[in-house]
This record gives sequence, structure tokens and C-alpha cells, in this order.
Amino acid sequence: MSPYILIFMTASTKEEAIKIIRCLLKEKLIACANIVGPITSLFWWKEKIDEVSEFLVLMKSHSKFFSKISKRVKEMHSYEVPELIALRIEKGLPTYLNWIDTVLQTGE
Repeated sequence: MSPYILIFMTASTKEEAIKIIRCLLKEKLIACANIVGPITSLFWWKEKIDEVSEFLVLMKSHSKFFSKISKRVKEMHSYEVPELIALRIEKGLPTYLNWIDTVLQTGE
């Protein structure tokens, strides 16, 4: 099973997204991240449908770091329940996946 994961997170502002990303990069918990947005999100919250503008963050990492990433995100995020979802990366350009390994291994 592939150790590589793609993590989805949303943030209320671009500044919040950058702050969280920079922390995770400095701690070598993620190799890189992309910020997409603003996007419009609709969801159930406190018994009503809410609609907000957010920024979507896509982060690349290893599954072994997900618990540490989750802990740091919960400490820093403004949301009561931040979105943090990881999907396994089944295939990827070998040189890109090797780059992820190189970046994250230097942090261990």
C-alpha cells in the first residue's frame, strides 16, 4: 500500500491557510501544499445549511505523519471542526514521489 497521501483542508482565509502550511512545512510533516480559491462551500452546520467562501488546501505527505498533521491543524485552525481528509496516492511520477521522500526524510 502506498505511503503517500493527499490531504484536503479548507481554511477561512488565505492567510490562515498559509500560516498552517508554513508550520507543517517547517516541521517537515508535508512536502508541499497548494492553495485553491476562493471557493464556495455549502454544508450542514448547527442544524442549517451554511454557505461560505473558503480556501482549499491540497497537501502532499506520508500517511505516517497524518496524526501529527491532524494535531497541529487542530491547534492552529480557526474552525471548531476543521476539514482534514486524506486520500492515498496510488500512483505518481516516480521522481515526484522520490522528491516527497527526500523532503520528509530530512525531517526525521
